Amino acid sequence: MQAWLDHFLTLLALPQFGLSTLFAVAFVSATLLPMGSEPVLFGLLKLNPDMFWPAILVATAGNTLGGALDWWIGFGAHKIADKYAKSPHHIRVMDWLERLGPKACLLSWLPLVGDPLCAVAGWLKLPFWPCVGYMLVGKFLRYLLTTWALLYVFP
Repeated sequence: MQAWLDHFLTLLALPQFGLSTLFAVAFVSATLLPMGSEPVLFGLLKLNPDMFWPAILVATAGNTLGGALDWWIGFGAHKIADKYAKSPHHIRVMDWLERLGPKACLLSWLPLVGDPLCAVAGWLKLPFWPCVGYMLVGKFLRYLLTTWALLYVFP
């Protein structure tokens, strides 16, 4: 088991297999686990500045797929959330999300609230593909702007 784990970690080690590591970290960080993928993206681009666009696209893909997983988790968690359906805060948030629809997933890039927002979109049974499309746009813009700022504005 230890040899397999060492081999697996070697395969994911930066910079040799940086894009696969970036994808895995971006995917996991988009789930409800508290983790950030920006340091991995930044580290990869500091070591390989010529990989700017591939790294942005891979991070966006991993993070968007993680957001899609959150949508499916929310879709399956309908019964648990029904316990809290009577609180005024819950009703206000649900009304807001139902008014916005899939466009609310543009905010999936936000820290702390973005990943649960994707889960709530699934719980509300908002259309899957439009939600994923809006997640994609929001996450792409986040990676593009934060990476650009870290590399060129605040080097």
